[in-house]
This record gives sequence, structure tokens and C-alpha cells, in this order.
Amino acid sequence: MTVIILPGNITAAGISPDRWLDDYGDSLYRYALRKLGKTTDAEDMVQETLVAALQSRASYKGHASEKTWLTGILKHKIMNFIRIQVREKTVDDIGVLSDAAMENDAVSMFDTRGSWIYPPTDWGDPDKILHNHQFIDSFERCLKHLKPALAEVFSLKEIMGVSNQEICKKLDITMTNCSVMLYRARMGLRSCLETKWSDINNKEM
Repeated sequence: MTVIILPGNITAAGISPDRWLDDYGDSLYRYALRKLGKTTDAEDMVQETLVAALQSRASYKGHASEKTWLTGILKHKIMNFIRIQVREKTVDDIGVLSDAAMENDAVSMFDTRGSWIYPPTDWGDPDKILHNHQFIDSFERCLKHLKPALAEVFSLKEIMGVSNQEICKKLDITMTNCSVMLYRARMGLRSCLETKWSDINNKEM
């Protein structure tokens, strides 16, 4: 990660900016990387976080730990970054589907009784695979293969736990677009994981 130099003055609340990078840099970077998936974006967000924290250090009252305070700033920076990324995407990049197109997708996946035409592969015990490093690696690879806007909205919803209403507000998109983007992201992940995770399971059998 690129090193930035912070002045070493201590505020009234007892924080020391010159220690932030050493004490919290790796933790902040890992958090940003999990949310954004790209090293350059994660590095940029950490640097912006530290600069913003430095500029607003007088507002730190000590009610939360330095790490919690810095992580809160980082979350805000990431949210703004994602909002800008999504708003800059064209309709084609976002992959918005009409109701008719979604219906056609459903017809291709389900029979007249509503059952899967091609049932999802049995991936094993859900609780166990969530702690399987190979599955996590496969999931992260599949997430990166999604169109950026779809991956960003999915991450907000399923990883960061943001509600649909809040996503729409933060990203300035409609509820319909949000729902469609989540639908596309989930279908894309399912298709990718059917291949990647199934291949790993078959090799282990």
C-alpha cells in the first residue's frame, strides 16, 4: 500500500495521527479491499480516509475507539465512491432489464410448475461452505466477474447489509433498478459458482 505521511500532533482527545497508518492501515485496507475488490481502489479509499480524519481530528471526542472512528469514515468514503461509480454507468453497463426481459429469464430457468429446469447443484452444508476458504475464493472471483455496478449494489445489500431503500437513496437509483440489479447479480453469481465451486467439489470427490 502506498505510504502517506501524516503530521504527528496529538489532539485533545489523545489521538496521534502519525500512528494511524502503522496501527490501523492494514485493517482499514483489508476492509476496503473486501468491499471494493480492487487494490488500487482500496488504497485510494484508505488514503482519503486518513486525510479526511486528519482534517476533522478536532471533532474526535473519544466516545469511540480510534479504529472505530476511522472505520466509520472509511465506510462513508466507500459509500460515496460506490455511488459515483454506479451513477457514472450507462443503462447498458448496469444491465437494467424490462419486466418482459425478466419474465423471459424466468421462463428459461423454470418449468410451468415453477420448478428449476436445471436444479442448482448441491453445494453441501451452507454453514460449512461459508467457512471454506476455497468457496470464499471462488465467490470473490465470481463477484469480480460481474459488471462493476451489479457487484457494487450486491455488495451493499448482501455484504454491508444496507437496505434497498438506503441503496436507492445513496446511489440515486429507483427501487425497480435496484431490484433488477440485485436479481442480475444473484443470477450471475449462481451461474458462475455453479461452474467454479462444482469443479472444486468434483476434484475433491
